[in-house]
Amino acid sequence: MLQPKLSIITIVYNNVRDIERTILSVLNQTYQNIEYIIVDGASTDGTKDIISKYESRLGQYISEKDKGIYDAMNKGLSMAKGDYVLFMNSGDEIYAPETVTEIFDTAPGADIYYGETEMFNDKWESLGQRRHRAPECFSWRSFKHGMSISHQAIYVKRSLTEPYDLQYKYSSDIDWIIKAAKKASSIVNTHSYVAKYLVGGISKQKHFASLKERFRIFNKYYGFIPNLVNHFWIAINLTQYYAKHKKTND
Repeated sequence: MLQPKLSIITIVYNNVRDIERTILSVLNQTYQNIEYIIVDGASTDGTKDIISKYESRLGQYISEKDKGIYDAMNKGLSMAKGDYVLFMNSGDEIYAPETVTEIFDTAPGADIYYGETEMFNDKWESLGQRRHRAPECFSWRSFKHGMSISHQAIYVKRSLTEPYDLQYKYSSDIDWIIKAAKKASSIVNTHSYVAKYLVGGISKQKHFASLKERFRIFNKYYGFIPNLVNHFWIAINLTQYYAKHKKTND
């Protein structure tokens, strides 16, 4: 059977510490039909020197200023030619060398594949599984109680994707996933870990602004009153989780 082409897109800006881990997690995949795209925001800290070591193995690579992370992600998306797209931004990793192969072996031809994410701190020490576990069955309604699938853990058929909405500065990935999921007819849970996530991205650094954006996005899809009730339960669950584990693992 012909392997579907997967476009993996990495966005990076001044992250010389972590970019090589991310690159190697992609290049070391056993899956053969991968187009790897790196979009660098004109880094000045040595990041470009690391990327240049692997440039001959990249599908496409650009380094130029952008208007923010989602503008950069739109650039990568516009360059992608694969049947599926995956965003694996700098600092994060595909879980294991066999991960992509195993994902596409799960159920050939699905519109969306997803799995679990393991969290890591800035010393690359495991923090365990995300607080929001991936739902057994995922649909566009699944995010009403929180972002239950991380962006690094979802493979989306490119024909279902739209550009990221640039009115959102911190949570446009939530809007993007919901839009794709609304169009999908087959969504497959791989029942496996598929990504390693470095805690502390832009949405974490701008946490309150990110939460406000998320609330607006959920209002749009789920309605104000249901969203208000759902966020009450999100707060209760977060409080209970923190009381037990002394961390949030978001």
